Formats: sequence, structure tokens, C-alpha cells
Amino acid sequence: MRYASKYLVGNDMERIWEFFENLNELVYVTDMDTYEVVYMNRCALRAFGIGSVEEIRGRKCYEVLQGNLSPCATCTNRILREGYFEEWKFRNPVLGRNYSLKDTMLVVDGRRLRMEIAIDIDDDEVQEEQANGTHSNEAMINEGLRLALAAPAADESLAILMEYLGHCLKSERVYIFEEMPGRLFDNTYEWCASGVRPQKKNLQRIPFEVVKLWYQRFQNNEHVIIRNLESERESDPAMYDCLKPQGIRTLVVSPLFDENNLIGFYGVDNPPGELLDHISTMFQIMGHFIVSLLRKQNMIKSLEMISLYDQLTKLGNRHAMHEYVRTINSEKSIGVMYSDVMGLKRVNDEKGHGEGDNLLVRASQCLKRQFEEYALFRVGGDEFLTLCVGITQEEMDRRVAALKQDMEKNTAMMALGCIWYPDGRRDLDKLMAEADNKMYEDKRAYYAMGKFDRRR
Repeated sequence: MRYASKYLVGNDMERIWEFFENLNELVYVTDMDTYEVVYMNRCALRAFGIGSVEEIRGRKCYEVLQGNLSPCATCTNRILREGYFEEWKFRNPVLGRNYSLKDTMLVVDGRRLRMEIAIDIDDDEVQEEQANGTHSNEAMINEGLRLALAAPAADESLAILMEYLGHCLKSERVYIFEEMPGRLFDNTYEWCASGVRPQKKNLQRIPFEVVKLWYQRFQNNEHVIIRNLESERESDPAMYDCLKPQGIRTLVVSPLFDENNLIGFYGVDNPPGELLDHISTMFQIMGHFIVSLLRKQNMIKSLEMISLYDQLTKLGNRHAMHEYVRTINSEKSIGVMYSDVMGLKRVNDEKGHGEGDNLLVRASQCLKRQFEEYALFRVGGDEFLTLCVGITQEEMDRRVAALKQDMEKNTAMMALGCIWYPDGRRDLDKLMAEADNKMYEDKRAYYAMGKFDRRR
């Protein structure tokens, strides 16, 4: 829907606010860049139980209006244009009602504002479902898929779907676990309700023994419903010990099959008891869609790995290095270190390229152990580059000393050339050239000691 538009100034907006103040529909305005709430009319303030806009001054729209900890996955900001209305439907999780929404962008004194008009259609939706005999499961699934499919990328679709499920199913967490090599399980995606502590970082590399009993049921295409966690203490102690510290009381988890291969599971924590069976039925249908999104996203990740990472050492490649250099903060100190693996040609010639690859991997692992927080790249057949933004000279020297001990221990000697500078305003190419020259000086000195015969 389009409307006549023009650039507005503060006085224009005061008159617009007066017009919206007495509408029976909810009207609220937020800053599109900071997400701060700018305006709410009387109807919106009353619906959300807020006395005045001053009470929420500086607070984020996703926190006040949606009960989220971060910007909503379903946010339409990215598609809003001045002069046009975007129309859609959504169930507000804070108010627990369905709304028909009309969103647009206003530009006021150069500030981009999002205005949303929300029309309550909850009674209409209920009556329509009753009249058509529409099952609530079907309606909920269709709406979730509609919102998810509108996103341009698979990871955004997953985020939207998880947020939607969390709100509709009144749950505290929604998550996906994927099986990794070695029969380990990683929590790869997570949504949390407001006030709920995220658990994703704590739920990596989960052993198979923890989910063993669940997997036995998954293989039979069964869901797992826990109505009271305390009842699992004796029957599944490994899972109980994993769930109890997370504050879980009830949950529903469902298997994820890619064709006939069980690749993981997804679930919700602490939904209301009366929804447990409803969720189980719904999840059986949703699982197929989630698997297709995971397959698409994992393919994208694989392509990114190929384009940005060296396949042997798993360090960044030259393309990744150029991308990283563009992001360096010139106000911070920087340490640059070039490394050249010693004797690689001799190992390739005498023991074969397989042993040469092993030498490169050992050398890269030494770098990872001593500089894991910093940027590491393989920039040539036997050359590596380390860029340490924000490091002190003392810390750089300490890590280089530790690296030399690590190389000796693992028989992976490298010539090293290091440069440190108090800020990044100096031309980085010149710093890298200096480090490269120092590396070759170290290499010549190493050969001069007779460790290797250069002719070999």
C-alpha cells in the first residue's frame, strides 16, 4: 500500500501524533537504527500496561513490544520504504493476541523511524477457525512457515521460525542440536525468551551417552516428552544431570531425519503442561522443514569454508586475510609475525608429501595453541601469517617464546619474523614486509647453524 510522502520535521510529527492519539488501534513508533521506542498512543500504552512513554524512554522496541532480548527475527525494517505500507499478520507474544499490522518508514529531521499500526483481529481469527473447522496446529504451522520463508537466507529463516515457535508455544528456549563427527552433539541454534539465560555455549561436544536413551526412541520416530524432570532422575540419570542445571522442568524434543539418516533433534524447554501433546504433534510436521533449512545452511557453510579457509591446516587463506585486513582498527596496537616451515622440501623429497602435510599441520597447531585468539592465515606453501590486533609488546614476546618451545617439542621448526607497532596507523603492507624480511634473516641464521643442508 502506498501513501503520499514527503520529508518531515519535528512540528509535522507533533500534529501526526495528535491524530493517532485517540485511535482505537495500537500505534507505536521506533527508531530504525537504535530500536528505541519513540512514541506510543494511548491505546498502545494501555494495552502494554505502560503509564507514559517516559517510563520506557531509551528502552528497545523488541524488549518492550515483543519480550525479546535482541532484535526480532521477524522485524520488517529491512524492507520498509518511505511512502509505502507493508501489511502482515502476527501474534504478539506479550499481549497474546493476533494483529493485522501496517508498517512504514518515516524520515523526521534525517532520522529513520518505523511506524506500526496494529489492528486486533484475535476474535476474527478465532471465529474463522471455528467456522472453517481449521485445526490450530495447521494454522500455527502455516504462519510459522510463511514468516520463515519470507527471509532471504536459511539462517534467518531458522531464527524467525525458532522465535515464532518460542512465542506461540509459550516456551523459555527453542533449540537445535546437530550430530558431529565422533558421535558428539552441538547446540547449533538457540532462541531464548526474555530473562532466560542462553545455554548454547555450555552445550557443545555433548557425548552420545547423554542422549543415548533419547536416540533409541528417535530411531523409532518417536518424540520425547518430559512432563516432570524429577521423574527422569532414576530412569535417565545422564540426561537428568544435563538438564537439571539448566532449570528445565518440562520439554518436548523431536528427531531430525535427513532422508533416513538421523542428524540431530530439536525441542522446546518449559512449555506449559497442557501444550505438551499439542507440541509433539506439531513438531512431527515442522521437522522436515527444519532439516531442509539446515541442509541449505550447512551447504553455505561448506562453501564459505572452501572459499576462506585452507583445507589442510584449517587456517584462513589469502582471501580471508585480505577480508580481515579491511576490518583492522587502526587505533589499536598490532603485532605481525611471518612464519616459514623449515625443511619442508627435504621431508617431501625423502618421506613423501604425506609426511610433508603432517609437518605443515603440526606447525599450524603450534600457532593455534599459542595465538588462538588472534588471526592466523596460511599465505603460501610453507608460510603462515599471524596478525595480533590489540596485543602488547610484552604479550607478543611472551607468546613468541612459548611458540619456539612448542615447535621444538613437536618437531615443527619455523623461521619467525616479528614486528610490533603501538598503533595501526602505519602502513600495514610495510609492517608485513618488515616482518617478512626478519623471517628470512632468521631462516638464514638457522641454516647457518647447520640444522639443515639448504641444498637438500
